[in-house]
Amino acid sequence: MSNTHRVVILGGGFGGLYAARALKRAPVEVTLIDRRNFHLFQPLLYQVATGSLSPGEIAAPLRSVLSRQKNTRVLLGEAVDIDPSAKRVLLKDSSAVEYDSLIVATGSQSAYFGHDAWREWGPSLKSVEEATTIRHKILFAFEMAERMQDPQERIAWLTFVIVGAGATGVELAGALAEIANHTLKNDFRSVRPQDARIFVLDRADRALSTYPEDLSHKAERSLLKLGARVRGGVTVTAVDQEGVTFQTHNGSERLSARTVIWAAGVTVSDFCRQVAKRAQAETDKAGRIKVNPDLTIPNYPDIFVIGDLAAATKPDGTPLPGVAQVAMQGGSYAAKTIIRRVEGEPQNKPFRYFDKGDLAVIGRARAVANIFGVHISGFLAWLVWLFIHLMYIVEFQSRVLVFIQWGFEYITFGRGARLITGTAASDSVAGTGKLTSTASV
Repeated sequence: MSNTHRVVILGGGFGGLYAARALKRAPVEVTLIDRRNFHLFQPLLYQVATGSLSPGEIAAPLRSVLSRQKNTRVLLGEAVDIDPSAKRVLLKDSSAVEYDSLIVATGSQSAYFGHDAWREWGPSLKSVEEATTIRHKILFAFEMAERMQDPQERIAWLTFVIVGAGATGVELAGALAEIANHTLKNDFRSVRPQDARIFVLDRADRALSTYPEDLSHKAERSLLKLGARVRGGVTVTAVDQEGVTFQTHNGSERLSARTVIWAAGVTVSDFCRQVAKRAQAETDKAGRIKVNPDLTIPNYPDIFVIGDLAAATKPDGTPLPGVAQVAMQGGSYAAKTIIRRVEGEPQNKPFRYFDKGDLAVIGRARAVANIFGVHISGFLAWLVWLFIHLMYIVEFQSRVLVFIQWGFEYITFGRGARLITGTAASDSVAGTGKLTSTASV
């Protein structure tokens, strides 16, 4: 049996992948385990949902990405439990993987705040499958509106509600508005896609509430110009097939909408809760594990928790945001700490997150950015957004393809991935029970 230090990484997202790459030349054996065989560039998932990109353009096979790292192997599997005393990870198929150091980077999942039944009518945006489901709902809504004779039914099909005004919600709203105003402008005969009503609902008083206030207001104004309206200070109380009910300062309101998209928050996975239970670790209200300054679990210096699962803080005690940069830097830090230990070097300094700023794109040549405290908006911010996102896409081929797609979209307003996949259109039409047109499909 080899005496080489065994590092097991759970999750092939930003945190896990950056940790694996940082261990490329280390004298360790690395095993990366993920329930998917690809790394997904989640910041661009909304572009799959709105037809700008195809899933393959923002996903990269993990084996291909790590193929040249001879000290690394990739396993397809799902971790369901750990034994921190025996240093073993139990997989869903009942097999086990032993480790000397463990990096937990399995990511978060969408939070419906105790109303998981809403997921059926308001899908979230955390996976490729959810992105294609949302794409189906958006494009199918315009198809149904084209066939409706009842004006009220037509309005309902042309009403889109996004719950959550964070970066994902704002980016979705902007892309959806551009689809209605430009991409589909000349494609229909009975309806005008430009008449689509787009609402973004959030409990906070403004969109992008974690951004500086001036950038939030600029983002809202940009959305308004595109025809999307942000409604802050509201709490959603029901989501169903017919629309959304929400509470405002003036009472309860109802929006009839056949398309609802959930972008309101995230929570930890069941596996993260299991890790906390096994390690008897303290968690915050969201279920994230409270970690030491070096991102390890108290009493378990061999277990690192990074990314969305870690309740890590800045030096002033402010919680770190659940963004890709935190996961990337956490993964690299955990890997370097492990290397230091293996090579007998002094303990690494506590983890310090280097905040590079925030970016959110609202649409064509519209974005807001807070870069090292400098606030920029409009075309310049949009260019910065384009450059940074292209730079962080894992595979070079994908960067080229995405760049070409964006170029065509900028020139033509076209979206090449406008496919209604999943349930057949005829089945979906029959399922609504509300079709009054006699046209055939």
